[in-house]
Amino acid sequence: MSKTLGIGIIGCGNISAAYMKLAPLFAGIEIRACADMNPEAAEARAEEFGIRAQSVDDLLAAQDIDIIINLTIPAAHFDVSKSILEAGKHVYSEKPFVLSLEEGAELGRIAAERGLRVGSAPDTFLGGAHQLARQLVDSNAVGKISSGTCFVQSPGMEMWHPNPDFFFKPGGGPVLDLGPYYVSNLVQLLGPVKTVVALTGSASEYRTITSQPRAGETIKVETPTTIHAVLEFQSGAQVTFISSWDVWQHGHSNMELYGDAGTLHVPDPNFFGGEVRVTNKKAFVNPQAETHPFGEPNSADGQGVPVANYRCAGLADMAQAILQDRPHRCSLEFSTHVVDVMVSILNSGEERRFIEIASTCERPAALGAEDARALMA
Repeated sequence: MSKTLGIGIIGCGNISAAYMKLAPLFAGIEIRACADMNPEAAEARAEEFGIRAQSVDDLLAAQDIDIIINLTIPAAHFDVSKSILEAGKHVYSEKPFVLSLEEGAELGRIAAERGLRVGSAPDTFLGGAHQLARQLVDSNAVGKISSGTCFVQSPGMEMWHPNPDFFFKPGGGPVLDLGPYYVSNLVQLLGPVKTVVALTGSASEYRTITSQPRAGETIKVETPTTIHAVLEFQSGAQVTFISSWDVWQHGHSNMELYGDAGTLHVPDPNFFGGEVRVTNKKAFVNPQAETHPFGEPNSADGQGVPVANYRCAGLADMAQAILQDRPHRCSLEFSTHVVDVMVSILNSGEERRFIEIASTCERPAALGAEDARALMA
């Protein structure tokens, strides 16, 4: 690639370190500066990763910055992304990039007027495991998929996050925080969603923080923490999606898709790698595929287990798409549809009714091993 795009970051909290650490794995992008409402946070990250710290206004005006990553809290995503676009820069946001269909449409309007791109996490569906699952779906390995299940359940975020308050406010909760990984992967595998219906609730009115440095403080729960939903896809498939922060332990698989010729077992969409399994009508079948670079372990989780972590893949794909004048995979259209589905799930639970999804999208282009290697430095 003949050009490298300069990257800035607004929001220097927990997740910013992952972007700064992993960006050098990819071609065409270079993180050069960061900003935060708390200047000390920006200065600390800048010193840690050898970049410059700036005020938000100075970063928006910086001549060497082409794309700004929005890592603020979800409630601020729309306003910050809008200011980035109005400053004439492309924006790549953490999930969920907006909190309503209307906000997504407004960012789309501004981006179109100015010839800019909007992209959004999650990009884990570009991982080797999920692209193998995509290949199996597209090759009809389990036949026509008619149904499926998804489960993402845990005790909650207050046990590990140093400032977990926003997880339990409107814009947080397990659907909007973890749901993007699952819904994005379902849409890239099965296509857009047609209808949703859900029941929602919370196990308790308050949560007690057990993580440091605020252990013992309580948080008022202002958004549902257990959601049981059914998604009907335009393809006709029906998938049960259960997400909760009120579960201590469970034995459900992360994602299973049921076809008329077999079952596709998909690993946790929160991660890039994992084991993909196919069971046909008679027995387990080991799917064979070319080694995918975004499925290779390159780090370890909190228990020391090797994992594949290629955060910034979606950002790198957007950067190369800008330079090559092609669509990018973590697109505004795709991400807006995912947000529309998640918000509709919450609205369905609140209003106790079926909701027809107003938006639609094309499935992102598959990312084969060769295409993934082309994204890497």
